[in-house]
Amino acid sequence: MATTQHYLWAAGHFLLLVCSLKFFLAKVMFRTVSAWWYKTSFTGALISYAIVCQKSLGPPQPNAAWVKRALLDENVQYFLMAMYWWMSRPVTLALVPYAIFSLFHALTFTRTTLLPQFLPPGPPPQPGAAPTPHPLAKKLQVWVKANYDNAMRAVAFAELVTLGRVIFGAFMLRNALVTPLIYAHFLRQRWFQSKFTRDAVASVHARILAFVTSPGKPPVLAQVYNQVSDVTRRWVGSLPAPTAAGAAGARRQ
Repeated sequence: MATTQHYLWAAGHFLLLVCSLKFFLAKVMFRTVSAWWYKTSFTGALISYAIVCQKSLGPPQPNAAWVKRALLDENVQYFLMAMYWWMSRPVTLALVPYAIFSLFHALTFTRTTLLPQFLPPGPPPQPGAAPTPHPLAKKLQVWVKANYDNAMRAVAFAELVTLGRVIFGAFMLRNALVTPLIYAHFLRQRWFQSKFTRDAVASVHARILAFVTSPGKPPVLAQVYNQVSDVTRRWVGSLPAPTAAGAAGARRQ
C-alpha cells in the first residue's frame, strides 16, 4: 500500500511534468511564459528528490562520513543541481533531464498505484498465482521497459548540450559565470556514475574530432581541440573518482 510519503514523491514528479510541459510548449511556440512555471517545475523536483534522499541516507548527520556519502549519491547530486537551477535565471534545457525522469516515474506510479484502484487486475492464470495485470497497466509496463535505455541516452546528450548552453550563456552574460563550472563538476560525477554519460561523451568527442580533422579544415582547429581535450582529461583525472559504494545511490528517483 502506498504511503503518504510515496504520494508526495509522486506529486512532485507530476507537478514537474505538468509545469515543464507548459514551459516547453510556450518556448517552442515562441510565446512569453512566466518563470513561475520553471520554478514550480523545479519545486516538484526538489520535493521528490528530498524524499528519496531522506529515505536512502536518513536524517542529516553532522559528520564527514555522512556528508561524503551524501555528496556521492546520485539523487543528492540531482537535488543540489535542481536547487541551483531553481535559484538561477531560467535555462530551458536544464529542465529536460528532470522532465524525462519524471515521465517514467509518473507512468510507473500510475501503473503500480493509481490504475489498480480504478482498473482492477484480472484473475490469476492459475490457482495461487498473482493476479493478471490489467491490459493498460501491462502496456505501460512494456512501454517503459522498451524505452528506458533510449530515454537515458537522451538525458545524457541533453546534459551535454546544457553544458554547451551555459558556457555560451556565460560569454553572453545570460547566466552566471560560475554556472559552467558547477555544471561541469556535476557532469564529471555523471561520467563516473553513468555509462550513458560516458557513451554520450565518447560519441560527441568522436564527432568533433572527425570534424576538426576532416580535409580542408585549418590544422589549428585540431590543435586547439586536442589541447582542450587534454586539459579536460587532466582535470577529470585530478579529482578523486567516486567509490563503488558511493556511486551505487538510487539513480534519479
